[in-house]
Amino acid sequence: MTVFITIGGATGTGKSRLSLEVAARLRAAGRGAQIINADAMQLYRGMDIGTAKLSVEEREGVQHHLLDVLEVTEDASVAWYQERARALIAQIEDEGDVPILVGGSGLYIAGVCFDLRFPGTDPQIRARLDAELESDGPGPLFARLRELDPTAAATMDARNGRRLVRALEVIEVTGEPFSAQLPDQEATWRDVTFAVVEEHREVLTPRLDARVERMWDSGLLEETETLAEAGLERGTTARRAIGYQQALAQLRGQVTRAEAIAEAQLLTRKYARRQVSWFRRYRTAVRAHGGEGFAAQRIIEAAGL
Repeated sequence: MTVFITIGGATGTGKSRLSLEVAARLRAAGRGAQIINADAMQLYRGMDIGTAKLSVEEREGVQHHLLDVLEVTEDASVAWYQERARALIAQIEDEGDVPILVGGSGLYIAGVCFDLRFPGTDPQIRARLDAELESDGPGPLFARLRELDPTAAATMDARNGRRLVRALEVIEVTGEPFSAQLPDQEATWRDVTFAVVEEHREVLTPRLDARVERMWDSGLLEETETLAEAGLERGTTARRAIGYQQALAQLRGQVTRAEAIAEAQLLTRKYARRQVSWFRRYRTAVRAHGGEGFAAQRIIEAAGL
């Protein structure tokens, strides 16, 4: 029997630690495991502190995939990610190991686990929408999406111009709501054991605030300066990462350190709330708390391993 495990959840809930515990238990039982990153921003080289990327030492000898595979000037997309992650899952299974997909990028995970297909693009429509985004910003595009497809708008960051352009393009190309293209959680691509890591808000909120402060203390400003020299602001995906936006503003002298940290904390909390809402949709998932001692074993048992 072949099976892969997916561990999703909001930022700061302990997904990486839990995935390593699952891998360690499998290894102790004589079964290998390899981890595939499902955090969109951890795809980028050099974006380490601001994404809480595990160092090589912290990976505990477990092979990790899809970390540091893009330059900050390159774009990532769900379609791009789906193709590579699915190929890796097949490769890892061929090697006799268990693939473990881990991260908090909900749509990337859905693109791998469920029967999500991608409508084609129309260069003329895309160019027109890109021009609108450049001239007017994301606000009018979001207002239009909210009018045309309130379901899709409710799941989307109103400042994410790239996703807004894609949603409106799909609506024009297909004549259907963008939300109609989102995956049906009953139509899985392959057999998958889904786990969602949760944490109580009163625990998670101060943890996230402290995490942002540690990012600044650990050298996020210097990391951002290096990434800016590598073209961070020319990329359309990487430059949107929370923390780096605020660090850039501080480097330009537009905000103080305290203001940059406060804004990054606020945006991180909002992002975590959106992630929590996203992962609630998986009704049959194994639910676990990051600090739960038996979570790893419950996931392995649910997978029949």
